[in-house]
Amino acid sequence: MSGKFDRNEDGPAGAPSQRQLRVGEAVRRALVEVLQEAHFRDPDLQGASITVSEVRASPDLKHATAFVTTLGGIDADKTIAALGRARAYIRGEVQRRIDLRQAVDIHFKRDTGFDYAARMDAAFRDPKVLADIAPPQADKPKPRARKKK
Repeated sequence: MSGKFDRNEDGPAGAPSQRQLRVGEAVRRALVEVLQEAHFRDPDLQGASITVSEVRASPDLKHATAFVTTLGGIDADKTIAALGRARAYIRGEVQRRIDLRQAVDIHFKRDTGFDYAARMDAAFRDPKVLADIAPPQADKPKPRARKKK
């Protein structure tokens, strides 16, 4: 049964609502601020350069998944585990920065988009692939050899 107020009736099934997108972006910005201030006791988070590429909010806006990576992907799994340990502190700091009815429970996952982009870049630089994607050379007449006098 399709009602007048059904979500995503114009978009594809399973697409996030505008509210989910707005909340996800607000959480991402607040999370970046918290990570920049770096008031963490955990030694795995001290001095870590963390990139938050995307935050996806659940439909009820109670949970959010933050996709993060470290600079160069160095110790990313260790850093994500440390973020999980500091989740309660991060949740409180994010809640202070954004105005929501309930604090969003943030889960951290490794962002593999940068790794995928690096693999694709390496593949496109491969000489075999370059030969396949290079524009075809126009058939040019060969220059005639000059006769020596």
